[in-house]
Amino acid sequence: MLHLRMITPADRTDAVVRIVGSTVGTTHVVVLPGAARIPPGDIVMCDVAREAGDELLQELRAIGIDKDGSIAVENIDLSLSARADRAEEEAPGEAADAVLWEQLSEATHEESTLTITYSAFMIIATMIAACGVVLDNAVLIVGAMAVGPEFGPLAGVCTGLVRRSPRQAARSLTALLVGFATAMVATTCFTLVMDALGLFHEGMLDDPRPNTSFIWQPDPFSFVVALLAGAAGVLSLTSAKSGALVGVAISVTTVPAAANAAVALGYGDFAQMWGSAAQLLVNLSGIVLAGVLTLLGQKLLWRTQRGRWRRTPPRT
Repeated sequence: MLHLRMITPADRTDAVVRIVGSTVGTTHVVVLPGAARIPPGDIVMCDVAREAGDELLQELRAIGIDKDGSIAVENIDLSLSARADRAEEEAPGEAADAVLWEQLSEATHEESTLTITYSAFMIIATMIAACGVVLDNAVLIVGAMAVGPEFGPLAGVCTGLVRRSPRQAARSLTALLVGFATAMVATTCFTLVMDALGLFHEGMLDDPRPNTSFIWQPDPFSFVVALLAGAAGVLSLTSAKSGALVGVAISVTTVPAAANAAVALGYGDFAQMWGSAAQLLVNLSGIVLAGVLTLLGQKLLWRTQRGRWRRTPPRT
């Protein structure tokens, strides 16, 4: 269940209550006249089944509540209510399959904004991966994959494309490209410093590396894994199962490929650099393609499902 708290202009409170009351899966409606001060208005609260949440939010935005008032949405971890149980039964579909598009856009906006923190994580993750590729240490590679924050901008690109929001897609793509470029430049400098300290040397890059050689040798499986990871990552975001993102992060070699390219560039090994760059491109394109197709599939599913909804007032 979701809990909605709305500040509504007094002249639209009745309309809001009617919308809430006619939406399948709503319950626990509370109206507090004149309770809001900034902005002034009434407060309307209700609980709604997650499956019906996106439909309700769209109708509330259609009458301008988000512009002239506010809409706050919270997840309810526990609700001991027979009426809430009935509301969830009334709403068709399953909560885990429902997509809250506004929530998804907000989540990807936060994760796909080019900030100092985001850039720092990208640089640190790429430097860890650089140590991993030079030492042929799979543990460091996995650690770098887990630290890398690149899936946020990738999800933002997918969401922007599906929602036809060029601004969101462009912002996310900028964060992705600038983040990787900054991290690779910093890691190239890091490689030269480590070489000067005697901790790295060119022979380490040329030595057999059975645990990490795949990073700069892309093959069809690289694209297949990227597709699967992209689909899993988007599903984890839309279903609020964020724990799956860790598995997504350590299944694709985006950060390690960028790191290997940076190290190879530092030593002038352009064969490995271009191979790593190809691996990076394959992974990024596969994730975006799978993410877009997954979101389109979910959008089509819920559009079909919404056509079957019957609007009935909630039972008391």
